[in-house]
Amino acid sequence: MGLQNRVKPNSYFCVDISHPLPRRKIPLISVLAGILWITMAEQKKNEPVFVKVEKLRPMASGLNITVKVLSVKTVVPKGNLNRPMRLVECLVGDETGIIIFTARHEQVDLMTEGATLTLRNAKIDMFKGSMRLAVDRWGRIEVTEPESFSVKEDNNLSLIEFEQVNVFG
Repeated sequence: MGLQNRVKPNSYFCVDISHPLPRRKIPLISVLAGILWITMAEQKKNEPVFVKVEKLRPMASGLNITVKVLSVKTVVPKGNLNRPMRLVECLVGDETGIIIFTARHEQVDLMTEGATLTLRNAKIDMFKGSMRLAVDRWGRIEVTEPESFSVKEDNNLSLIEFEQVNVFG
């Protein structure tokens, strides 16, 4: 037999268990909350999947990547007097290539030449047809111990120009 679940029109959940107990009605919301709690308890945290610079594509998001900072260039400060915006463009890369990383606000303090960074939940922004790596407020930047890889500087993904094509069906 097993567990058979049906939703009745009066918002109650019928549970039929092959057991000597009679059928009983349980409110739908409590059953759903119990199922949600069981699924969350059984769910294991997955290890983050790290990608390489050469695998980055336009509009990608949820990226985890380890890079070295090669150079830091301050962009003209923007914003108003109440909340000035600090903006820095860094050239970062790994053993497969390099890309421009845009650091904003508190992220600017972490950008020093030669530092090794782990970017969590990063994304690719498009700026004038080229890719820029960025971490927004849902991401995280961690300064890690220096890695032993040498950066491949001849594969700059920010120099590739992309064009958006609209396809109407």
